Amino acid sequence: MKKLFFIALALLASASFSTATAKAKKKKEQAPVVVPVSLTNGSDSLSYAAGMSVTNGLIPYLVQQQGVDTAYMADFIAGFKEAVSAVDDARQKARMAGIDIAGQVLQRMLPGMKKEFTDTPDSILAELFFRGFTDALLNDTTVMRVPEASNIFQAKQQTNKAAKEEKLYGANRKAGEDFLKENKTKEGVITTPSGLQYKVLKQGEGAVPQRTDKVKVHYEGRLVDGTVFDASTKHGTEPSSFRADQVIKGWTEALTMMPVGSKWQLYIPYQLAYGERNTGNIKPFSMLIFDVELIDIEK
Repeated sequence: MKKLFFIALALLASASFSTATAKAKKKKEQAPVVVPVSLTNGSDSLSYAAGMSVTNGLIPYLVQQQGVDTAYMADFIAGFKEAVSAVDDARQKARMAGIDIAGQVLQRMLPGMKKEFTDTPDSILAELFFRGFTDALLNDTTVMRVPEASNIFQAKQQTNKAAKEEKLYGANRKAGEDFLKENKTKEGVITTPSGLQYKVLKQGEGAVPQRTDKVKVHYEGRLVDGTVFDASTKHGTEPSSFRADQVIKGWTEALTMMPVGSKWQLYIPYQLAYGERNTGNIKPFSMLIFDVELIDIEK
């Protein structure tokens, strides 16, 4: 029994020594080999200096834009060297390209699509997104073909965009439509075929601008709830100047009907204003009200 005990101890010690030796050997093999730099002529010095100079700002970029932890710079360098050595290796070059595209998809494309479908009945699931991506590249048509997939995706985009807009801005759109519906029945309000409504507060007797004329105006813009979002007086005491065709459609239409010296109140549907865009304090589908005084036409 005593003999067996000593044999077991010997085997245990031998195994421990072997494991420690293997770990030490592996650690030694993984240690990077640093080759001394030899700069023997001007081209050598130029090349080395150029390589160092182009790294200026690279580490902050890797940390902030690529999410690289500087504790793993040795791994970054290993990847860099792999890519450099893959220049003439078609298989390795393809792998490097896959890694690069994966980074673009993960950092920009997928987050953008997920954001697009936020607050909609549907959402983008990463696992199935990646499967569809790779199946398309392998020409796997078991589930669907690329043209069919594109049609499905575009249809979902449109449907969900409409649902999202209605959820977020439907009340704003309806408030404008209700205002215009009631306003067009009021005395002095004129409605044009485009849907623009206006009321003449003061009729001038000067010339009427052409679309390409530069005009001088005083104005104040309000939302349907009465909030003032802009006015010429916010930009100084002088009238604002711009070409008649370089503003929203409702303004262009009104300016090309107004004689100089006129002051009109404009009621502009969202289709003739900023439409579905979110512009500062102006939400998508906002109907706008403007008091506009045409001071002069700049010749």
